Amino acid sequence: MAQQAYVTETAEGGSGPERRRVRFRRLLERLVSGWRGDRGIWRRGAVLAALAVLIALVMLLHAQIPNAIGNLGSLIETFLPWLGVFVPVLLLLGLLRKSATALIAVLLPAAVWLNLFGGLISDKSATGGDLTVATHNVNADNPDPSGTARAVAASGADVVALEELTTSAVPVYEKALASTYKHHAVEGTVGLWSKYPLTGVKAVDIKLGWTRAMRATVAAPDGPVAVYVAHLPSVRVKMEAGFTARQRDKSADALGEAIADEKLPRKILLGDLNGTMNDRALNAVTSQMRSTQGAAGSGFGFSWPASFPMARIDQIMVQGVEPVSSWTLPETGSDHLPVAARVNLATSS
Repeated sequence: MAQQAYVTETAEGGSGPERRRVRFRRLLERLVSGWRGDRGIWRRGAVLAALAVLIALVMLLHAQIPNAIGNLGSLIETFLPWLGVFVPVLLLLGLLRKSATALIAVLLPAAVWLNLFGGLISDKSATGGDLTVATHNVNADNPDPSGTARAVAASGADVVALEELTTSAVPVYEKALASTYKHHAVEGTVGLWSKYPLTGVKAVDIKLGWTRAMRATVAAPDGPVAVYVAHLPSVRVKMEAGFTARQRDKSADALGEAIADEKLPRKILLGDLNGTMNDRALNAVTSQMRSTQGAAGSGFGFSWPASFPMARIDQIMVQGVEPVSSWTLPETGSDHLPVAARVNLATSS
């Protein structure tokens, strides 16, 4: 006897998916009801349409926004992806306003945003790689440095960079990481811990007057790689001065020069750069190195602030090295999230 197949009927008739489609159609019909024959759909929503065009132009021409007034250009570039939030808001307002003009205009910022950031939505990570690196601004006021160190070590990273180290906390990190990393070096407020030998360790002058950057050669199994650790100066948003970042910009230029002068072909930069890949102020660095998150990550990889990440200012960047995967690590006692990446050295030599 043939077995009869049954489809569960919903209260409105039809299967579950069919019911959802019916509900969506009804909602859409309600939103656009009365649009036919309404000539006002083209006259209404002019302000919404203007806002949509303005947002699209800001995203499209962000590099042309001057920094002369409060470093406005860099401020916008730091949070540039978040301008996409306005797209669904304008879309909803256009529907409520019953404005065809606004709805058509919203397509412009949507297209620009997808062109700029659509590639970050997909997962570009792959398997493989022969070196895992991580970096973390541990926060000078971290209440649990030992726990933070153990959390970063648990990532399985072969090389770990730490920034914002204090004199009193360094011994705590050294003790907590000693069993995992046999080699380490600390210069000023930054440090590097490695499973492989370190040579050529030295401070890097980023024009601050004290040490917040360093360089070392990591003797990885597939050959030496120059690893830089940097903590660029913080930026500030002040009522009277806007987005102040002059010292950060000066230090970024100095860091870029140091990396450009590096003799080893394989280079990795780990650190808190206090700026995103979109920020023009970091061009001295970003113009010569690739972001592992952009090349092999999933999503935006926002790292700050840890409680509600809104920007990726903690960076892993490479030159002469192939990124394989990149990700953020769980929250620690810091106000930053740690970030990690897996790279392939063998294919880049």
